[in-house]
Amino acid sequence: MKVDTFHYSSLQNIYGFPITNNNGVLKYKLVHEGSIQLCRISHTSTVVYKILNMKFLRRWEAHQLVLGDSTLYSRTPEGHMECPIPYCSIHDIHALTRWEAGQNCCLRVVLHTGSLLLQASNVYVRDQWLHSLQWKRAIHRYRKLLCSTNIPEVITMEVQAMIDMTMITCVQDQMVCQVPLEIVSDILSQNGDVLDSVVHSDIITTVAPLLENNQPSPEICAFFSKHCRNSPRSTVVLAMFTPVIYRILKHNMDFGKNPRLQAFVRDFILALHSKDNKDEGFIDFIDYMHGPSSECPHPRVLPNLVAICLASVATYFQDSNCFRVRADINNEESDSSTDESVLHDEDVMMTFLRMLQLTADYDDWVPALSGMLLPIPFPKIALYHRKLTTSLKYIIRRFAEDPRCEVHTAVCGVRDGKPGWLDIFCPSGPACDDEGELFSTMLQKLISCCCRRRRFLMSVTPRLFEPVVQLAKVGNKTCLEVVCSMLELDILLKPEQEVQVIQVLKSTEEGRIMYDALCERQLVLQQLREKGGPKSLSLPSKSTDADVARLFSNGPLGNLESLNLAFTHVTSQCAKILIKLPNLKHLNLWSTQFGDEGLELITEHMLELMSLNLCETQVTDQGLRNLSDLKKLIHLNMNSTPLTTRTCRLLQKTLPNLVSMDTRYTEVLDIGEEASFC
Repeated sequence: MKVDTFHYSSLQNIYGFPITNNNGVLKYKLVHEGSIQLCRISHTSTVVYKILNMKFLRRWEAHQLVLGDSTLYSRTPEGHMECPIPYCSIHDIHALTRWEAGQNCCLRVVLHTGSLLLQASNVYVRDQWLHSLQWKRAIHRYRKLLCSTNIPEVITMEVQAMIDMTMITCVQDQMVCQVPLEIVSDILSQNGDVLDSVVHSDIITTVAPLLENNQPSPEICAFFSKHCRNSPRSTVVLAMFTPVIYRILKHNMDFGKNPRLQAFVRDFILALHSKDNKDEGFIDFIDYMHGPSSECPHPRVLPNLVAICLASVATYFQDSNCFRVRADINNEESDSSTDESVLHDEDVMMTFLRMLQLTADYDDWVPALSGMLLPIPFPKIALYHRKLTTSLKYIIRRFAEDPRCEVHTAVCGVRDGKPGWLDIFCPSGPACDDEGELFSTMLQKLISCCCRRRRFLMSVTPRLFEPVVQLAKVGNKTCLEVVCSMLELDILLKPEQEVQVIQVLKSTEEGRIMYDALCERQLVLQQLREKGGPKSLSLPSKSTDADVARLFSNGPLGNLESLNLAFTHVTSQCAKILIKLPNLKHLNLWSTQFGDEGLELITEHMLELMSLNLCETQVTDQGLRNLSDLKKLIHLNMNSTPLTTRTCRLLQKTLPNLVSMDTRYTEVLDIGEEASFC
């Protein structure tokens, strides 16, 4: 059978000149449509036509030419362009280097009946039309040939020639890469059954360079997925698919709209799973996805990768017997999607958990990852799967030990009262297999760092009191500190709980030391709060935190209602002393080094405050948001602070008794000066 082959060697005939490397060659934007002068010349050798073809008698016409998919046609089909010109009827296209004076920007389109002369305004425009016509003609011939053959050898050879032409063309346009990919998609959908694994590898190797900068079509993704499933150990999978996977993860916005993209990425990961050195392959893959810098430059990579991993784990646990096949993809797409029965294999499911573990090794990814795992994204049955929870422990421990507040507070849950990882790994939780060791680590970080201790303990006490007491009974230091804090901050609402905590503290040597120290602090605090002392007090301008501490150690201050620390050198450290007087009503911190840490303590303990002056302090806008807890505030001065309009409006809504608010020299322009509220 004789086949009309068209390959790289024939490009010289199509273009009319030898093809060379484009390095340093001028690029041209693809012409889709444009206005140009044209003239037809007949090749008939009669006297009449020779006379008509003379330059003085040639009739030039202006046309709006359109370079269609298969023909060259005019928007005004008349005169020389009354009929469209099929690309298959064009014998040659070349620029005219020698022409009459004033007409040197012409190119000739050679037809079987004559020639069509196109005259541009300058040489660049002429060359732009020249390369656009050559590319249109070539890609049309490739489409026609590839769609009319089912011989694997011919398909491979012509696809290679088409990609070579695409890579060296002078034309720049999105279509230059997209159209060849569309052609490959069409032939794959038509001839997928007749292409063996060798042809698969050849086509993948050929198409891969285009996919580094272009999104693969659903058909190409299905083809790649099939190759991953049928030849997972092929060198093509790792060498050619990794850049394609990277582009998908980097640019994809919604896998729900592109299920075959998701299936391809999943099949690629499963192909890595089948290799002998799979763990090394996983590490290299995640490292490639992250990039060499300390921060991944593409914010979509992690969310897309995590989405695929979570969806794959969910598929395993979708049914209690793990055999029901998920129907995420439409029936018409099911023939090319992942064989999801393989996702019900436990070892495969653990592969995707390993991927999640590896993402937690990158510091810049940890904050985003901690947010993606809240609320807990696994089915309830999955939290009783020992292998899964053991793998998750590594990730949760990374969260618990991270110094960043946004990360380690993520173990608490989305909001107060809702279970989080702290509940899942508590001694009575479904995932605890270490006698509360991870649970203690999380608690220790939370109570020793940024967590507002009183609020945090109030939120977890109703549901975690018993597990904490159990660990405290066996001498767990962190849990002993927690139950001691519950007692000190008067969080335990039931008398029997207080008795139980005291008994637990007295049952261990370390607990007795903590309880004795608590009793001493309570005795000193009781003496401090006894009636007596001044109602109002001002400290000298050079006073420090140490001076405040000495003041509070000299006799009772039960009558103190107003404290003026303006223009002193006190810092947030003095807040630990100020909260010993929770009934203080007026506090002036104007022009001190007081910051967010101290403000958090004040707003948590000094709920009786009626006036507060934070003018020219070190607080931030985020810290000022905590003022919403001081419901009895009447006067609030935030002059010369980083207050934003958003925080100002929050405080106006959440402080019902507020009468005046000073927001001068802040971002809040609509108030501008001291505002009064009725």
